[in-house]
Amino acid sequence: MASRKTVLVTGGAGFLGSHLCERLIADGHDVICLDNFFTGAKQNIDHLLAHPRFEMMRHDITFPLYVEVDEIYNLACPASPIHYQHDPVQTTKTSVHGAINMLGLAKRLKCRIFQASTSEVYGDPSIHPQTEDYWGNVNPIGPRSCYDEGKRCAETLFFDYYRQHRLEIKVARIFNTYGPRMHPNDGRVVSNFIVQALRGAPITIYGDGSQTRSFCYVDDLIEGFVRLMNSPAEVTGPINLGNPGEFTIRELAELTIEMVGSKSKLTFEALPQDDPKQRRPDISRAEAQLGWRPTIPLREGLQRTIAYFDRFLSGRAGT
Repeated sequence: MASRKTVLVTGGAGFLGSHLCERLIADGHDVICLDNFFTGAKQNIDHLLAHPRFEMMRHDITFPLYVEVDEIYNLACPASPIHYQHDPVQTTKTSVHGAINMLGLAKRLKCRIFQASTSEVYGDPSIHPQTEDYWGNVNPIGPRSCYDEGKRCAETLFFDYYRQHRLEIKVARIFNTYGPRMHPNDGRVVSNFIVQALRGAPITIYGDGSQTRSFCYVDDLIEGFVRLMNSPAEVTGPINLGNPGEFTIRELAELTIEMVGSKSKLTFEALPQDDPKQRRPDISRAEAQLGWRPTIPLREGLQRTIAYFDRFLSGRAGT
């Protein structure tokens, strides 16, 4: 097949990475899935291990890698505060050293490379919604900085390789995404609320619940990844990928309780330091340059995610 490629996905056993590997296999490509399994899980890719076009490698991208591929998706990095604050120095190394190693590989191979950046580069934003032209409001020395500043530095490296070496880069800024295969204990709001509701435990809201987030279902996000990677060379990004629908955290908690049919009650705790008060993407650039916008509404996506966690908690989770 003329369009068949060998694609490297770093962080490929993680939540987003496993869905991307699945999509690339379905599109007819050969996939090398690379993960050090700090937050990735083998069960996320179990159903792909026997596939003839799928290969798994255990590797940490803070060390150089030598493989022959046609494209690289760089997704490797813990993405939730509980995980990235566990070893903040390693988190920064993963973002920065990892980017250097993957960019070096792409330069040697003369191949396209995709960077999974984050809406966290905007920090606690002072403009709303956030456009790609906004430089952000980030605390450089706070407990979230290892992730926020690590990802900002990675973007710097990508654009310097683009300017200095004419490397073909694609940079996506990912907003809150949810769906099957989320880590049940990653501290992120959707997985937290669903697991607590299914167990009948109190739903923990940090702050008063008036802070807002935008929730994108994983299938929509992966479609955005693929469209960005396949876009013309001059489309470098950064491009916001997320759902512009905006909900308060309290609205999400109440909807989750309703959909699970749970008797859980709401409890309130102090807001963590530097936690953003509002977050919503302006996706005008993605619409114009990629023809992309999310199609799966929150209620439908939550239904699928609740069904996954219900199976997971009862030991029946699969693909």
